[in-house]
Amino acid sequence: MAGPSLIEWTEATWNPVTGCSKVSAGCKYCYAERFSERLRFMGKPQYVNGFRLTLQPSMLDVPLSWKRPRVIFVNSMSDLFHPDVGLPYTQRVFDVMNRCPQHTFQVLTKRPEIARNYAPHLRWTNNIWLGTSVEDTRVLDRIPQLRQIPAHVRFLSVEPLIGRIPRLPLTGIHWVIVGGESGPGARPMRPEWVKEIRDRCTDREIPFFFKQWGGVNKKAAGRVLDGRTWDELPPRAALVSKEGDDRHATHHLAG
Repeated sequence: MAGPSLIEWTEATWNPVTGCSKVSAGCKYCYAERFSERLRFMGKPQYVNGFRLTLQPSMLDVPLSWKRPRVIFVNSMSDLFHPDVGLPYTQRVFDVMNRCPQHTFQVLTKRPEIARNYAPHLRWTNNIWLGTSVEDTRVLDRIPQLRQIPAHVRFLSVEPLIGRIPRLPLTGIHWVIVGGESGPGARPMRPEWVKEIRDRCTDREIPFFFKQWGGVNKKAAGRVLDGRTWDELPPRAALVSKEGDDRHATHHLAG
C-alpha cells in the first residue's frame, strides 16, 4: 500500500485509493490490475475488492510519518482523478500533500479533464507534480488538458508506448518518461519510436527518462538506449516561468 518502490523514476509509493477502470488502449494489460488480484488472493485486506475502485482513508496520513524527504508516486495502483473518487476525497489527499513540503509527490492520471475541472478547488503547492499517460496518438488530447493545470511540474508518461507518436506536443511540459509494455501479452515497442521522442525532448531541453524496453521478460530486455541509460529528472526547484508562478498563485487563492 505504501513504501519503497522498484519503479525507476520514483522512490516510494502511496495508495490512498486502489482499483480503477479502463479508459483507453494503454489499459489493456494493466499491471495494477494483475497485481491487485494477486494481493487479493494473498489475503491483503486493502485488496479485498480486487481491482474495484476503493477509497483507503486509513492510508491518508502515511506520508506525514515519513520525515526523510522522498519522491512519492501517488496511487500507483489507481487514478486519483477517477470519477468515482470525487472532489471531497481528492481534496483530503491534496491536504496531506500540502502538509508535507519535505516530499515531492508525483500524481499520474489518464483523466486530466477531471483534474482540470478540480484544479481551482485544489491547492497546488510546489511539491506536487502532475502527469498524464500518452500511449499513442489516439490520446494526445490529454496533453492540452494537462497544460491547463497549475502543477509545478507537468509530465508525460509515454508508457506503454504502443504506437509511433510523431511530433509529440511538448509545450508546457517539464519532463517525459517513455517505456515499453511488460508482462503477459506485452505489445512490442519499436526503437525508432523511442528515439524520435528522445530526440524531440533533447532538442527542446526537456528531461527525458527511459524506463524500460518491456516485453515478457523486462529485466532481460533492460533499459539501455543507444549505449546508455537515460535517467534525466526535472529539478525539484522552480521550473515554471513567472507566468506559471502567477497562475499558481491565482489557483491557490481560488482553492
